[in-house]
Amino acid sequence: MGGGGSVVNSSHRDDTPVLITEAQPSYDDQQAQRRRRYAIMMASRIPCLVIAAVVFQLWQLWWLSLIILAISIPLPWMAVLIANDRPAKKSEHVNRFRRSPHSIESRSHQVIEGA
Repeated sequence: MGGGGSVVNSSHRDDTPVLITEAQPSYDDQQAQRRRRYAIMMASRIPCLVIAAVVFQLWQLWWLSLIILAISIPLPWMAVLIANDRPAKKSEHVNRFRRSPHSIESRSHQVIEGA
């Protein structure tokens, strides 16, 4: 067909929504992110235990093994705290009038009396 009009190919159109507000992520998105953090922290405990055992077996560095174990001990507790914590609300700057000591209203004014 003629006419010079452009044809939009629907397979190349991006259907993802455009973020036009500063709204926080949905509760489901927040929960999914917290689950990922929990899983990563809990999964990192196993390699810490294995590394501590390997360090002790290969080099007999018991003090380094104890440090690695000490790092792995609070991981489950921290993972639970982080998983149950919601993200902090964004701080919004509210523009309020603050009177400064050098503003026009605060200094004394000369009074001219008429006759």
